[in-house]
Amino acid sequence: MRDGEESAAGKALLDWYDVHAREMPWRIGPLRRAAGERPDPYRVWLSEVMLQQTTVAAVRSYFRRFTDRWPRVGDLAAAEDAEVMAEWAGLGYYARARNLLKCARAVAERGGFPDTAEGLRALPGIGPYTAAAVAAIAWDEPAVVVDGNVERVVARLWAVQTPLPGAKAELTQLAGRLTPALRPGDHAQAMMDLGATICTPRNPVCALCPVDAYCAARAEGIADSLPRKAPKAEKPTREGFVYVAASAAGVLLERRPEKGLLGGMTGFPGSDWGPAPLPCPPLAANWVEAPLVRHTFTHFHLRLRVFAAQAEGAGFTPRAAFRPAALPTVMRKVWDAAQAVLPQSD
Repeated sequence: MRDGEESAAGKALLDWYDVHAREMPWRIGPLRRAAGERPDPYRVWLSEVMLQQTTVAAVRSYFRRFTDRWPRVGDLAAAEDAEVMAEWAGLGYYARARNLLKCARAVAERGGFPDTAEGLRALPGIGPYTAAAVAAIAWDEPAVVVDGNVERVVARLWAVQTPLPGAKAELTQLAGRLTPALRPGDHAQAMMDLGATICTPRNPVCALCPVDAYCAARAEGIADSLPRKAPKAEKPTREGFVYVAASAAGVLLERRPEKGLLGGMTGFPGSDWGPAPLPCPPLAANWVEAPLVRHTFTHFHLRLRVFAAQAEGAGFTPRAAFRPAALPTVMRKVWDAAQAVLPQSD
């Protein structure tokens, strides 16, 4: 994109968005906004937290369940931690769920969401991206909103060839040049929609792009190669032991420490996860090894040796209160693996 073309490109983008905006359960589309309807900052914030590292398709059902159960931020603030964690199961990154509750309670205590990105950043668990997105979409602050889709669009518009993540500062600066004073919320969502539907990572549909006339990467024939990315380091593999003790009466569970991976979540007792963990059965029993469980987190692969035994005790969770679906994904895998060696009740 050449200097001075930002305004024309921005107008073309908004004209396209007015016709092609995606329907989202948390979004107030262009027609409704033109009629004077305003986005609910609670729904905007909730959707942005859910969408981090997760696809729109996966989030839709979670968002509907959350807002049906907790329609206002005060309702979520008053919810039990365990109930929210159970509803969150499957979205991953449980630290986000813990921060979601902390933020909801801080907002409820202050009587509502701040209406600026600066004020939003002061809330627990809200970083620069989420603060900018909520401020722009809910309050029409001309904040610069840059997610992966926006980075890709901007890198192609200006043919930025510096690899990510090193290019982030430059891409944010360029995105700021494109952000308008009027309708910044619609502009932010238009950039996201463009990246998700047309300016896609592979095989971008440049012929349908509303800003193709301004795209330096298309002019140079390199659109599908941008943004460039620095090679990723190979993920390490960690090992661990985990123990499933169960009977028809109950299941042995533990709550993980508040800090750290899966913090505050319920799971099965076991070892630390590392290069050379030591076996540590939680009680004396006839332990039988079950199929190995593999799981991948953001920064590492995990291999868990699963041992199961028929046992019971005073500290066991009653079967009536045990919900496998409420477990974190990796622990659901452990429970499923244990079924291969545990006696099956009628």
